[in-house]
Order: sequence, then C-alpha cells, then structure tokens
Amino acid sequence: MNKTKKVPLRKCVATNAQFPKKEMFRIVRTPEGEVKIDLTGKLNGHGAYLSKSMEAIELSRKKKILDRYLEAEVKDEVYDELIKLLEA
Repeated sequence: MNKTKKVPLRKCVATNAQFPKKEMFRIVRTPEGEVKIDLTGKLNGHGAYLSKSMEAIELSRKKKILDRYLEAEVKDEVYDELIKLLEA
C-alpha cells in the first residue's frame, strides 16, 4: 500500500484560502500578550495564519484582521517584518 503523507492545511485569516502550513506565516499572541511572528511553528499562544503574499499582508494590515483574530494590537513592525520575510 502506498501511503502518501497528509499535508497539514491551514486557512489564511485574510484571504480565507487554504494552503499547506509550510507556505504560510504563523503569527502568535503569546501568553504575555505580545504579538510575534512564529517561524518555527512551535511558539506557545494563540496563533493565526497568513498566506505568504503581499495581498494578504496588506489586507490584514488595512482591515486589522490579525488584531481581531489574536485579540491584541498588531504593531506595524510586525507587518513590516512579514514584508521583509516575504521579499527575502
């Protein structure tokens, strides 16, 4: 029997599209209330996924989508960092 490994899919909070977990940014509100970009996927806290696209980042920034999902203020530095990571 040929068992193909199941790819974990996550939904982008901005575009509502589903992508494999590895193709997304995970943004976390830590138990201390800080908002961080989780590059390892292992940080503790409430997480939200954003697809790796300028459209998703800008949409989320404009409409404060992440702020709502994480119930915390997402600072501009977080979005700037996401854009830097996207362009890297």
